[in-house]
Amino acid sequence: MLFIFLYLALFIPSPDIFRREHFGEYYYLWPISLGLVVTVAGQAIRGATIGLAYIIRGGRDKKVYAEELVTQGIFNHCRNPLYVGNILMLVGVGILSNSLLYMAVLIPLFLFIYQAIVLAEENFLRGKFGAAFNAYCARVNRWLINPNGLGETFHSMEFKPKRWLLKEYNTQFVWLLGITLILLLYYPQLTDFNPQLRNMLLAFIVLGLATVYFTVRYLKKSGRWVAD
Repeated sequence: MLFIFLYLALFIPSPDIFRREHFGEYYYLWPISLGLVVTVAGQAIRGATIGLAYIIRGGRDKKVYAEELVTQGIFNHCRNPLYVGNILMLVGVGILSNSLLYMAVLIPLFLFIYQAIVLAEENFLRGKFGAAFNAYCARVNRWLINPNGLGETFHSMEFKPKRWLLKEYNTQFVWLLGITLILLLYYPQLTDFNPQLRNMLLAFIVLGLATVYFTVRYLKKSGRWVAD
């Protein structure tokens, strides 16, 4: 629900971050290019994390839960790479929407909530795994991704695209739909100020995304595709 709320908040009217009077006629290229780079980087981090070593952690019966202490894959370089990916995805779409309100109010609120979640999870993990978790914390940063040895990590492990797709299809759909709506509704320059072209592209892209979404959902629910 938090992610749905944050995506809906992208469309709340707000003063712009990048303005024509400061960045010139093509001011809109700044939020588009910077926003896409940041949000795609976030999704790439999530994809790499899930595809290499998925972690089963989160809430069960409204309590923090974890089956095991996962330290391989991207977790060998950052303790919370999925959360880092989420943060970058949302910061990226915030920049993409050119929303000062979103970046100045909602992103700090989101970071505060995430910090509280992480502290609760770490307290649970420390109680469950003890010295092993303390040693892991001493070696791996909570938020920063250590690039040292990333190449070796990717070469030593098999990336599993089917697992990534089955675990992420909901997130992917909402994320790509949000990007599509922002680009086509906020930047009429991209469709030469032609509402008919905009609406045609919007319908085509949404139909394509929905087709992929329901296909993957069917394959998962029917058991024809199973995550490795």
